[in-house]
Amino acid sequence: MSSSVRKAVFPAAGLGTRFLPATKAQPKEMLPLVDKPTIQYGVEEAVASGVPNIVLVTGRGKNAIEDHFDVSKELESFLESRGKRDLAEEIRKISNSINVSYVRQGEPLGLGHAVLVTETIVGDEPFAVILADDVIDATPPALAQMIAVFERTGGPVLAVERVPMDQVSNYGVIAGVPAPELGKGVYRVTDLVEKPPREEAPSDLAIIGRYILTPDVFPALTETAKDKSGEIQLTNGLRRLLQTRPIFAYEIEGVRHDTGNKLGFLKAMVYFALKRPELAEPFREYLEGLDLTVKK
Repeated sequence: MSSSVRKAVFPAAGLGTRFLPATKAQPKEMLPLVDKPTIQYGVEEAVASGVPNIVLVTGRGKNAIEDHFDVSKELESFLESRGKRDLAEEIRKISNSINVSYVRQGEPLGLGHAVLVTETIVGDEPFAVILADDVIDATPPALAQMIAVFERTGGPVLAVERVPMDQVSNYGVIAGVPAPELGKGVYRVTDLVEKPPREEAPSDLAIIGRYILTPDVFPALTETAKDKSGEIQLTNGLRRLLQTRPIFAYEIEGVRHDTGNKLGFLKAMVYFALKRPELAEPFREYLEGLDLTVKK
């Protein structure tokens, strides 16, 4: 499967403070959903969408991510010597299907800065950005859906999802005009606001962790001022870019899990466990048999 988008950027330099102490010595992107790290779900989505070139934006203490996607001949040989060829093939499959580049962000200075440090590797071509916290179960894959929209529009495409109005201040939010002639769920973006107060939000369409961007985003980000926390926000950079070119938004068809918070992570764990044939029935029986009475 070929694609007009050939590279996917994975910002992974954050400190993961919401999951301390588990993330003190382990990257939050490596926390497992059943038996795969959360970041691997996003990488597999990219590969299934025809995007095999993965750019990992890492920082200090993130070596486990780099090791995970590297070839491990010793482990493969050990598993095969024990007759565990299926497991050997499973760990070989992901490393053999991607080309990985690494960029060190230095300081985690916001999503916009994480994208900006990839400019040399990305070069002068469109690229995807995937936030590993958002694990999306979709057929076709979420990124493939967005690439189809990009190929019709030729402009940047932001994944959006309707959220309750009391949650809009947790997201970047768009104002947009439906563009049914470009496909179901497509909007022409007229404005973007980063984490607006509820009463100032232009809509309930929140930007979620998938983007297809064009290389002119880099000069826009370079010119974007830091916010009050000292970070360069991607939403603010895109708002600047919107002054010079059309930007589009697309409502993903699929189920999104925000694994960046504990409740969302737990919900995702249950969801993906119940989708596994070997686990679904015994796990469902276990859940149904729990005494969930709240004891005071």
